[in-house]
Amino acid sequence: MTINNKDMGAGIDAARTDFLARFPEYAGTTALDELRAAEYGRLDALGQVYLDYTGGSLYAQSQIEKHAEQLRSGVFGNPHSSNPTSAASTRQVESCRQSILRYFQAPPEDYILVFTANASGGLKLVGESFPFAPGGRLLLTFDNHNSVNGIREFARARGAEVRYAPLAPRSLRLDRDRTEELLDQADPERENLFAYPAQSNVSGVKHPLELVDMARSKGWRVLLDAAAYAPTNRLDLTSVQPDFVVISFYKMFGYPTGVGALLVRKPVLEKLHRPWFAGGTVNFVSVKAQGHVLSQGEAGFEDGTLNYLSIPAVEIGLRHIESIGIEKIGERVRCLTGWVIEELLALRHTNGRPMVRIYGPSTTQNRGGTITLNLYDPDGRLVDYRRVEELAGQEVISLRTGCFCNPGAGEAAEELTEEDMQAALAMGPEINLFTFLRLMRSRGHKSAGAIRVSLGLASNFADVWRFIRFVERFRDRTQLSIGEASFDIESCRVIRDGS
Repeated sequence: MTINNKDMGAGIDAARTDFLARFPEYAGTTALDELRAAEYGRLDALGQVYLDYTGGSLYAQSQIEKHAEQLRSGVFGNPHSSNPTSAASTRQVESCRQSILRYFQAPPEDYILVFTANASGGLKLVGESFPFAPGGRLLLTFDNHNSVNGIREFARARGAEVRYAPLAPRSLRLDRDRTEELLDQADPERENLFAYPAQSNVSGVKHPLELVDMARSKGWRVLLDAAAYAPTNRLDLTSVQPDFVVISFYKMFGYPTGVGALLVRKPVLEKLHRPWFAGGTVNFVSVKAQGHVLSQGEAGFEDGTLNYLSIPAVEIGLRHIESIGIEKIGERVRCLTGWVIEELLALRHTNGRPMVRIYGPSTTQNRGGTITLNLYDPDGRLVDYRRVEELAGQEVISLRTGCFCNPGAGEAAEELTEEDMQAALAMGPEINLFTFLRLMRSRGHKSAGAIRVSLGLASNFADVWRFIRFVERFRDRTQLSIGEASFDIESCRVIRDGS
């Protein structure tokens, strides 16, 4: 299934002309082609097609160079002191903190920013500190990342009720009526938390930001997961004000990893109670008296020593995004996403059967650049997505397969039942993705997992054209002729024979 350069030259020019006729707005984003050549030239030099921006964005060459120069030209030490190297680190960390607040237009009188290791770290801080209690509620959605789902364990342990807002079966958008019904059930005299994603990491659906104000008016604190939203959208915290927002910077601009952020509305901060303390989070600790006084503000939540050498690279990344324009990135991704969806849905086997099923919206309206799909052979049998990933890898195409740490969206998309899930849980320690796949096949040949392609700031037309050409090569091929995957996926790790 090799695509050679001669094949590319023969068809890509005509395809690009057709694409521009269908998505003329793309012409306004051509500056990103120059940016790709200057900052992401390694993609084309290595023949790579990168389609995993929801997993992590790519870093620009200048980001690395500027950060390296910053490190070369200064001396930086642990910031928990007033010596010269500590002070230098503190200045850079606090400059970055203010830059992030400005980027998200978070009024400093309304929000504080807590640096975390990643978005999951911010979510854990909320879960462990939120004052869940009997009579209170946690409302999640079927479309939540597992790091959000995990908050339910804190809520249950403290006696709060946990409920889930469902998704519409085919669009995978929130069932608005049912969501509002669940929001109406809160006791405003109790502490209630509603957590949902601004954009799905599975379907690309953009869930309504107006739910923030609606929920708050009904007695809820609101946690907005912006990890998948922020890379291609402007989040203005003057116009929409969740109580908590989690951000992942490597998903925005690729570098650095190991740094995330939790933004917290100041009026809510005093409601949070940490179950422990650590170095850097206390103003005073006594061993003899066995007591402590937690630091005020964000300092009480930043455990241990901050990643003081990497945090300044976040400010460099934000400047990089601002120099491009988030709206321009979003428009480019919208055009490419629309073309991919239209092309995928048009693919048919010779017998007329569709080759592809897309999970979620079939247009670009209120959706981002994440497309989740499965392939089917001419007899309507599901093609093993692990084999698709393997074959894509042979073409140097990076895409992602599996369940994407979002079980609710997958269960809704594949119409898996509670009985299916209970059967999986009954397997105990033996359950993993591979055994779950086998179990679902035994229960009516159901699918569990899919293929995900996602677009971002360095994506171009050649990338999506090569992907469509790759998918086209499955036309009229049976599962038998495609072959079996030579590896298993267990607990989000790839297990290869003989490794």
